[in-house]
Amino acid sequence: MAIFCTISTQSHLFKTYALADSIQQFGGQLKVLLVDSDEVKNVDSIPSNIEFHHLGQISSERIEQTSRIYKKDKLRWALKPAYLLYLLPNYHALIYVDNDVFFYNDFNFLFEELQISDVLLTPHFYPSSPKNEQTWLEANFRLGMYNAGFIGVNENAKNALEWWSDCCLYEMSRSYWRGLFDDQKYLDLLPVLFENVKIIKNRGCNFAGWNSQLHIDIKQIVFVHFNSFTSKIFNEETNKYFPLIKNYTKQLKLYNPTFKNSSRGLDLFKLQNGLYFIKWKLARLLNK
Repeated sequence: MAIFCTISTQSHLFKTYALADSIQQFGGQLKVLLVDSDEVKNVDSIPSNIEFHHLGQISSERIEQTSRIYKKDKLRWALKPAYLLYLLPNYHALIYVDNDVFFYNDFNFLFEELQISDVLLTPHFYPSSPKNEQTWLEANFRLGMYNAGFIGVNENAKNALEWWSDCCLYEMSRSYWRGLFDDQKYLDLLPVLFENVKIIKNRGCNFAGWNSQLHIDIKQIVFVHFNSFTSKIFNEETNKYFPLIKNYTKQLKLYNPTFKNSSRGLDLFKLQNGLYFIKWKLARLLNK
């Protein structure tokens, strides 16, 4: 049995349901940690392959500790390793994905990999040329080599997950000068500190706006990470990958008929990146 898990709020359950639909066709089951409600409405109309866990009803010291420290987005991000640790004793292997992920092709080769690898990671595959768009090259070092919207683990990954969870309890900040980026930047150390960490080089895994320069054939895409950046990039009819977001949006509207794809307005992260780009540009000019 292919077991996935994710973490969601009530307001984003429609994305969670679309995720569940996308894995169900390939035999996937989805465990969902709901962090802001002790009940789910309209349970008769949701995918049958979902099992819910509610934050206030889980008996786990690590989850309780994380919940005391963080709120909102940081809580969801910091809970990833803690939730995997909570589930792991009942399963030989698990894959965590963010709830804005959607699968288009069979994922079972990833669970086959977890028979021999303890941890699976997917690189961002940002553009990495030192000659063109060098700010993308440096994004690897600012944001992290691996995307925290996906991690696969088996029963031997307990020590690695405890370390990652301890890191999240230590600090959840976006601080470029300190080398921190929420829960994500810590993943860079997993292949160094632990054995049997597999880096998935399949470019069709965790495909997104930030690596669409790879020009993967649509038929080769296993799953797409539809965060706001990806949605903005793909949501143009002239974009090669527009059919993917069109299909995804159709699925989302089954559970949220009023949903519309739109890029978010200015937020702190966008402002921080904008200021960084200006600083980076000035530094480049002064070095010449």
